[in-house]
Amino acid sequence: MVVESGRRIADVAREIGVGETTLGNWVKAYRETHVGEESPLELSERARLRELERKVRELEMENNFLKPSGGILREGATVTSRYEVVDECAAMVADHDSADAPRNVPSVRKMCGWLGVSTSGFYEWRCRPMSATVRRREDLKVKIRALFDESDGTYGYRRIHVELVGAGEQVGEELVRALMRELGLMPCQPRPYRVTTIPGDVDPAVPDLVRRDFTAAAPGTKLVGDITYIHTWEGWLYLATVIDCFNKEVVGYAMADHMRAQLVADALGMAARNHDLAEDCIFHSDRGTQYTSGEFAARIEDFAMRASMGRTGTCYDNALAESFNSTLKVERVYRTAYPTRKKARDDIATYIELFYNRRRIHSGIGYRTPQQVRNEYLNQQLAA
Repeated sequence: MVVESGRRIADVAREIGVGETTLGNWVKAYRETHVGEESPLELSERARLRELERKVRELEMENNFLKPSGGILREGATVTSRYEVVDECAAMVADHDSADAPRNVPSVRKMCGWLGVSTSGFYEWRCRPMSATVRRREDLKVKIRALFDESDGTYGYRRIHVELVGAGEQVGEELVRALMRELGLMPCQPRPYRVTTIPGDVDPAVPDLVRRDFTAAAPGTKLVGDITYIHTWEGWLYLATVIDCFNKEVVGYAMADHMRAQLVADALGMAARNHDLAEDCIFHSDRGTQYTSGEFAARIEDFAMRASMGRTGTCYDNALAESFNSTLKVERVYRTAYPTRKKARDDIATYIELFYNRRRIHSGIGYRTPQQVRNEYLNQQLAA
């Protein structure tokens, strides 16, 4: 009935009470074993078949075109946004060397029809000169991308906004945020915090002199320190840091393949060599075994400093040091593979010295760099 009369498989299947798939398999098997026995199609039937095939191709093109651009069909989408989709597809067709150019791309007339816009309106829109607003947005996009790349993908919209304003641009945070979304720029994101401090036998007389106040009136009066882990293909590398609460600068650091007390003592020694520390300068840390050791206590005494410690397992009591560790991991370590400990040492030292201390703006000090804050303080002292 299907082969001889040319009726649809679905109609015949319903009539004889069998499934469409089953009947379709029977028809397929019959045609495979009776090749050449079916009567040739008449001229009108061939024409109808070609027309149906053409319609199927057009439907496939329409579906392929609308699937990735379905958002512009929603209520409230502007005519301009629809013209932009058509223009993008037309540009891909014009670029014959583009590997992304799809096959059987529809004409501009068809794309405009599917999106419900005028073809003549599209050509008029494309020839229209760029408005001042559009030109400004495009110029800002270039500057935003340059700042984002310069920060190695670490700056979000707030820091980029500060950089733009500092360069003389009159622009709001929300516009910067919207343009970054249009450009698809997303800064690196932090990972969940994990407690890694191994508590030591601490003298209960060591108080918390900081009490979560990580500010200071002058350089070298209040320091914080911590240890973090860096993974390399050779094994762990341990980093101890000393940070000045006045300007959030890493004033001392040391790296080694161990985390004995000597590591934190070396970091503190670097801070004392390179910077003037005030008398009775506070050094605050967690209660890890390195900071509660006799060796480190002796070093604190040598430098006439006062020891301060937070509670074990409470990251907020040493939030400034923990914040640096997180920033280092997110902005550098998690995005870099270190074959050797030497590679890690060199890369982390470069990050601290050239980027973190000198180029990276910090929200906690008014979106300035640590070096800027220190220089401003020294200039004020000279002026006084």
